[in-house]
Amino acid sequence: MSNLEKKRLDVALAIAGYAVGSGAAVAVPTFGGELPKQVLLSTSDVLMYTRIWKIYFEEDLSHSNLMEMLTQVGLVTVAATGVAYIVAKGSTAILKEFINWLGPLGWGATAAIAGSLAALSGAAWALYCDYLYAERNPQPSI
Repeated sequence: MSNLEKKRLDVALAIAGYAVGSGAAVAVPTFGGELPKQVLLSTSDVLMYTRIWKIYFEEDLSHSNLMEMLTQVGLVTVAATGVAYIVAKGSTAILKEFINWLGPLGWGATAAIAGSLAALSGAAWALYCDYLYAERNPQPSI
């Protein structure tokens, strides 16, 4: 297994762990307390992003690295992604408030939704990190 393949496997396992954790955290009903839970889930997402970065580049995601990436990606794209992320988290919180009344069936549905959102955002970040890694470390062609 090549170094890049190992990194991809480690990233996939990390994303799966964070997705399951997010789903489990959301599944627990907290009537009227969904917005603070979404803040905690957002913190978990940031930890997932930094873990993915560390797997690929074996360094912590620093302020200078972050600013360099924002410049490369374009601040407009980052702002749009950030707004979409906040809307998704807010919508999940509102949806969860309504679904709490459905009992275990509704709790399972929101766990699946939250886990899927965490996995999708982690996968998108992993694709970006994979692209940067491949650009910085070209693989010899066979």
